[in-house]
Parts: sequence; structure tokens; C-alpha cells
Amino acid sequence: MTALDSNGSLQDKKTSSENGTEDYPKIPTSTNGPILWTYTMRRHMQEVVPGLYLGPYSAASRSKLQSLLDHGITHIVCVRQDIEANFIKPNFPDRFKYLVLNIADTLTENIIQHFQKVNSFIDESLNAGGHVLVHGNAGISRSAALVLAYVMETYGLSETRAHALVQQRRFCVNPNESFMTQLREYEPIYQAQKTLKDVEQSFSRLATKRRIDTERTDDAMDS
Repeated sequence: MTALDSNGSLQDKKTSSENGTEDYPKIPTSTNGPILWTYTMRRHMQEVVPGLYLGPYSAASRSKLQSLLDHGITHIVCVRQDIEANFIKPNFPDRFKYLVLNIADTLTENIIQHFQKVNSFIDESLNAGGHVLVHGNAGISRSAALVLAYVMETYGLSETRAHALVQQRRFCVNPNESFMTQLREYEPIYQAQKTLKDVEQSFSRLATKRRIDTERTDDAMDS
């Protein structure tokens, strides 16, 4: 058995990230003391960060509807490849909003192309007060890589730091080697996109200020 931190709580205030900026959420921290990871826990979903769960397909099977409702799940990311579609599928399309992705757990799979779509889907749910479950078959490789990408971008973390955080919640996570490489490649990508967004927002605020100042000047001259 391995001692792990339990689910943390997300605080509203911002904190410095590994990138040295001040506009990322504070990394969730343990609040209820350590729990013990056991082998059977891999059959269940775990809350990685508040509102975001990672687990196997069995956590979203037809027999688990009440468990999903009890955890407040509103959105589900279902990860499978074509040959798995007959047994890994949305079981409750009338109860939850699904994002179904065709991803193979192979070294040649391009999983990085799905990161932003999944991140937007998760944010859509969390911003509306919902909860999200991300699952593949075992909840170890494909789905874990998608959750890692979300944690990296949301909290401004490196792949190594994000992996440590997620593994504290679900110890069995183990994305394949190619997925780990793509996660490391994603780090400068999300950082550059955030920098560009920050610059655009800064220019927008500056343009708004100049417009207001101009209007005030014009009003003063007219009076």
C-alpha cells in the first residue's frame, strides 16, 4: 500500500505558478489527511481536482448511474478507439453531456490534438457548477494524459509536477511513453498561448482606457 493525499480543495485566490506568473489558481492541497491506495481503488473514479474525476469505464457503466449522480457528474469524456466502441460507449446520453473521442493507446497516436477540446469541455462544466468524469477503458493511460494536460494548463504546471499531483489522487496513472512526450511538448504550447492571450487582453484594456479618456476630453471641451 502507498500513503497518498486525499482530494484537495480549490481556493479562489491566485498564486504564482512554475512559470512565474500570478494569474493561475492555487494548486489544490490536501484537507482531510492521508488515505491508503489499494489495488481495488483503480476500479473506481477519483477526484483529481475539485469537480474533475478520473477513472475507468466501469465507473460510468450502466450499473453506476446512482454513483455518478451522487458525485454530481454532469459531463463525461468517453475515450475509446473504434474497435472498443461496442463496449466503451455513452450509457446515459439523456442524463449527461458526453464528449466521445477516438484515441488509441499506441505510441503513434496523436493525443495532443485533443487537449484543447477536452480542456474547453471540462471548463464548460466546471464554470457552470458541474462535475466531469474523464474515462477510457482502465483510466490509466489515455484518459490520464487528457487530465494531465488539463491540470498543466489550468494550474501552470510542468508535466512532471502535474503527474505528481494527479498520481497523488489516482496512483495507478501511467500514460504511455508517447503520451508523456506529447505532454512535455504541450507545456511551451499552452504557455505561449496564454502569453498571447494576456497580451491581447492588455491591449484591449489599454484601448478601452484610451477611448474613455478621449470621450472625457471631448465632453470637457464641449462644456
